[in-house]
Amino acid sequence: MAGKILLSTAYLPPVEYFSIISNSDEVCIEGEENYLKQSYRNRCYILSSHGPQILSVPVYSGSMHKTAIKDIRIDYSKRWQQVHLGAILAAYSSSPYFMYYFENLEIIILKNIEFLIDLNMELNCELFKMLKINTLLHFTDHFKQPWNSENDFRYCISPKKKSEYVAKQYLQVFGDIFIPNLSIIDLIFNMGPEAIEYL
Repeated sequence: MAGKILLSTAYLPPVEYFSIISNSDEVCIEGEENYLKQSYRNRCYILSSHGPQILSVPVYSGSMHKTAIKDIRIDYSKRWQQVHLGAILAAYSSSPYFMYYFENLEIIILKNIEFLIDLNMELNCELFKMLKINTLLHFTDHFKQPWNSENDFRYCISPKKKSEYVAKQYLQVFGDIFIPNLSIIDLIFNMGPEAIEYL
């Protein structure tokens, strides 16, 4: 899969998303598509003591289905930052590498960044550093029609679709049964510097 790939923006994306990135030379993040509800663009899944938990960044409503993803603003009238950080703390504070990585993510989440796409980019750039991924990352400058190509992943990585990604198992904080393809932070907090080997 070496070469150039196309991905949607994503909030603390699933492991599969980073597995694809780690095997590519260049990543174009789609910035011109219309916003898509109930997708990884503004949600992620972590593993709580009660099982997988959705964390969703609230965005302003209206004619979202006709609004470019780059123009989607985050709704700070909801206390989502405190909810997300509290949930991450509850889920991962006992994980082996939590103390090494949490603060950098917390700083970004608390910044009150106006646009969803910018929040996602800042978080993903930080996650690149944590994973020591050096892949070139940039936004598209115009909407590209679906390529029907093995390099276009914008619409195939979705919480609504069963993933064909086969994850390598690692030790998780909760449960005896491994839950695959959660947010990349699940892998990072549990495996630390070894996380890249599981992608």
